[in-house]
This record gives sequence, C-alpha cells and structure tokens, in this order.
Amino acid sequence: MSAFDEARGLGEVAGAGGEVWPFHCTAVADGSRRIEVGARVAFCVVPGHLGRMEARELTKVG
Repeated sequence: MSAFDEARGLGEVAGAGGEVWPFHCTAVADGSRRIEVGARVAFCVVPGHLGRMEARELTKVG
C-alpha cells in the first residue's frame, strides 16, 4: 500500500501494473478501518460513488 491518511480515512494502493487506486477506510475487509502504509494487500477495483474506479475489499497478504 502506498499511502493512508488515518485522520481522513482515505488512502491509495498501487496495482501490479503500477496503477494507483484510491480507497476509503470502509473498504478494508476486516472492518478495522485502518491499514499500515507499506503493507502488502490484495484488493479488487470497482466503480466508486463519484464515478471513478477505486479499490475495495482490501486484505493484508502475508
């Protein structure tokens, strides 16, 4: 994971091809609403509320 602003609940995660996808803390699958910067995560990309694509169902890998 590349960035996470805990105060705002917003973050960015990079895909395997270098694409960067935004996400909201509610997208963290375990319900914790937080994830550490630098953690390896798996996620899916879906259409978001504002019409842009975003990451969802973030889960830690390893």
